[in-house]
Amino acid sequence: MRTLEVDLLADPMRISAYHDLPFAIFQYDPPEEFACRREIVLLATRLHNRGKIVIPISLARLLWRTIEETEGLDAIAREEREFGFERAQRTVTTLLSDPDFKPLPDQLATLLASLDPDRAIVFLVRAGAMAPAIYRMAKLLEEMHGRTRVPMILFYPGHREGETDLSFMGMAGRGQMGTYNYRVKIY
Repeated sequence: MRTLEVDLLADPMRISAYHDLPFAIFQYDPPEEFACRREIVLLATRLHNRGKIVIPISLARLLWRTIEETEGLDAIAREEREFGFERAQRTVTTLLSDPDFKPLPDQLATLLASLDPDRAIVFLVRAGAMAPAIYRMAKLLEEMHGRTRVPMILFYPGHREGETDLSFMGMAGRGQMGTYNYRVKIY
């Protein structure tokens, strides 16, 4: 996490070479979730002490809010009982993707719109809530391309598979980044 901190405090910031893609990924092993959360809080404090404004955004909270404000948890649970997990998961994916509902990139863009990109840094946390396949993190970062200049760090529970590939939650065959975000730096 030290390298990420140094790059976030550099002037100019060194997390990305592209102004319209100010994103990076911090990969950690899924069993280290609670230790990583503690380190994230400590990093946010250190950045705050250096004049940065750190805004944590919980992907889990956005997921549950989307379900509550659209179909409702009871409807999703009923669908899972009647038609199985895979169908219920596809429905939740639709709620987070389809413009008729509450697309996740739109929600993020709204949250970021009023932030000062020279001072604010967004930490996207609790990505594990999107497992096993509710919403691809590669898709989210790609859809945010060009929609904000606010630096955003995705804290990604998974395993590295080579230099640029990540396996979400360490699940075999679940490569998430690969060619989708080859320009995004992975810490």
